[in-house]
This record gives sequence, C-alpha cells and structure tokens, in this order.
Amino acid sequence: MRVGTVREIKNHEYRVGLTPESAEELVLNGHEVWVETGAGDGIGSSDEHYVAAGATIKATAAEIFAECEMVVKVKEPQAVERAQLRKGQILYTYLHLAPDAEQTADLVKSGVTAIAYETVTGPGNSLPLLKPMSQVAGRMSIQAGATALQKAQGGRGVLLGGVPGVLPGKVVVIGGGVVGINAAQMAVGMGADVTILDRDPTVLERLDNHFEGRAHTLFSSHAALAAQVAEADLVVGAVLIPGAAAPKLVTREMLSTMQSGSVLVDVAIDQGGCFETSKATTHAEPTYVVDDIVHYCVANMPGAVARTSTYALNNVTLPHALRIANKGWKAALKADADLAAGLNVHEGQVTYEAVAHDLGYDYVPVASLLG
Repeated sequence: MRVGTVREIKNHEYRVGLTPESAEELVLNGHEVWVETGAGDGIGSSDEHYVAAGATIKATAAEIFAECEMVVKVKEPQAVERAQLRKGQILYTYLHLAPDAEQTADLVKSGVTAIAYETVTGPGNSLPLLKPMSQVAGRMSIQAGATALQKAQGGRGVLLGGVPGVLPGKVVVIGGGVVGINAAQMAVGMGADVTILDRDPTVLERLDNHFEGRAHTLFSSHAALAAQVAEADLVVGAVLIPGAAAPKLVTREMLSTMQSGSVLVDVAIDQGGCFETSKATTHAEPTYVVDDIVHYCVANMPGAVARTSTYALNNVTLPHALRIANKGWKAALKADADLAAGLNVHEGQVTYEAVAHDLGYDYVPVASLLG
C-alpha cells in the first residue's frame, strides 16, 4: 500500500502523522511511504531523515492526497485538505466529528473511509489512541493555567503553590479520567490545593487511593460543582463522552460567582468544550475573557510540545496503521473489533453512533459493512 503523511496546516500544529521510525516500519513491511517536504520539521526530523528511513519526499500535499491509498495525519483535515479526499482512500487521524458539522458533511461527501484515533477502543473500553494526547493535555493544562493566572496575562496574580504564610491556589478538575488525573498530578506536584470531581464512585475511590490525601475527591452533583467553581482560582474541564459532544457543565451563570481573574482551561474543546462560554482558540491567541474570567481553549494543546506528543502518538497509532496497510481496511477492521470502533465515516455513511445522533445522520453500524 502507498501510505502518505502531510505537513499539518492547523494553526501552530507542529506534530506529524509519521515519524521517520514509523515510516521505516511501514517500508520494512513492504509498503511505499510518501512524505510532504518539511512535514517533520516541527519535531526536528528533516527530509533527509525520512529518505534514510526509505520514504519518498514529495513537494506538495496535493501529490499525497491524489496518489496515496492511506493518508496518516494528526489533526482533523482542514477544508482545503478535505476537498482533496476521495472514495477508496483511507484517512487515519484524529477527527472529533460530533461538534463539527462542516467537517462531517465534507467527509461524507468525499466518500473517504475515515478512521478516527479518538474512538479506537482497547481493553475495558479504554481509548488507547487518545490516551497519550490526553496525558499531554492534562499535564499542559496546569502549566497553561498557571501562566494565565499571572497578572500580566489577565489573571488574578495567584501562584498555584503559594509560599510560606500564603495559601496555595485552588485548582478544580472536572472529570477523573486520563486528562483529569494527569492535570491533578501536575497541580499536586506544584503544591496547589486540588479537588477532583467525577460522578463514578469507582473512579473517585481509585483517585482517592492514588493521591493518598494529597488531592480531594468529590461527587460531581450540580450543587457541588457550582460551589467548587465559585471558590476556584483555576478550573480544568476534563470530561469526555467518547465520540460525542462534551456536556456543558459550567454555565455562564456560574462565571458570575467566580473571582475576577480566575482561569478556565477547557481540555474538552476538541469535542465542543464543557464550559458554556468556551470557543476554540489557537496557540497564537490562546486566551480570551468573558465576565472577567480568563478562558484558555486551545484545540490542539499537545501541538505545543510537538516532539514529545508525536512520538507518544506514533507509539500507539503505528501498530494499527501497519494492520490496515498489511490487510486492507476491511480485513483489518473485521479482525479487530477495537480498530473497527474507530471507523466514523465510510463512502458517504456515518458509522459512529454518537456522531450520527449528534449531527442528525442515519447511523450505519460498522458490522453491516464488514459482512
């Protein structure tokens, strides 16, 4: 199979779908790999590194979209990229379709077979291809929030760890999944006063045991959430409903109870965000202010630490890329139910139930396509 990867064109996105090492693995398995020139610059991998791995360098993304049977990316295809997708082609990347009607419509129209990293499952209904980026984003949420809290950035002027004689900042993490636990770990490490909210008693027990009293856990009722948000210096939105739009848990009304200059970091923004006042931002302009509350809603947070993120991502995406290339998408999905869960769109049909429900498409089960 001819597999290609392109330079990411989303604002300040420096990750790349295939590292030179991943390209070499595909080549060793008998496949042809095309790489757009400069695609690896953001992670310190030159065209020469890819050539040494056995890949072929192409001058434009258009050549790759036109000629490659599978395109491996990081972020969802932008409009100019979607216009080049075609029936019979495999797109393997993050998609986050539920809050993105325009992208979904374009993918449906193109006829492409689109496999989304974020809905591929693993043991115990885990999301192994989402996990490494959730770990990165969770950890980054605290350093981004700590920066936004600085007075020069529009924040309250609070040091999360405090100093002797001055109380530490209060951090509230909504959601006790991968993002939440990584955010809490960073905040605890900085010496902040940390509370994690979740609705699953099993998750709360696991977190309580993990932190051994260094972070508080609280059942996430509406009243408890409202009370915690009102007292917080930094709130991290870390909720996830796989493949579906994130619920709006922090309302505009709650902002009026917060202290001026407090900070909201919405890690769920890829799925539409979990704060009512959230809108996607970029690394170029990461924050905005609503009702004196600073919002950080960058939709590709891990792109800022591109080298770490790319290698962490390739560690989990490459094995599936090899299966798809070696067997073809249909046989690979038929042999692996976890990978089959990643199919979101195929030849004009929406094959992920939550996306179909949220955007009003007829749902076509993957099993019906696999025979």
